[in-house]
Amino acid sequence: MNRRIEMERKVTKFGNSLGITMTDALKQIGLDQGDMVSIDVSPTTGEIVIKKSTKVSLPEGISKDFMDTLTDVMEEYDQTLRGLKDR
Repeated sequence: MNRRIEMERKVTKFGNSLGITMTDALKQIGLDQGDMVSIDVSPTTGEIVIKKSTKVSLPEGISKDFMDTLTDVMEEYDQTLRGLKDR
């Protein structure tokens, strides 16, 4: 799925929070429940950019080099790892 999705949504109350639903857009960028995202907000333009986060947090004492290598491997083999998860 490589098409641009334009949508209009109503802001809704979820408990004490406000939110919107956008399942199709999240699926388009490969997000699933539990995935981490980074959110960039521009208060001057009102633009919000949501990106799938590829950062992984490990316990203290893990070197930055190991973390960088792990991130590279996870990005390269993302689809393979997801396929193994579903087996």
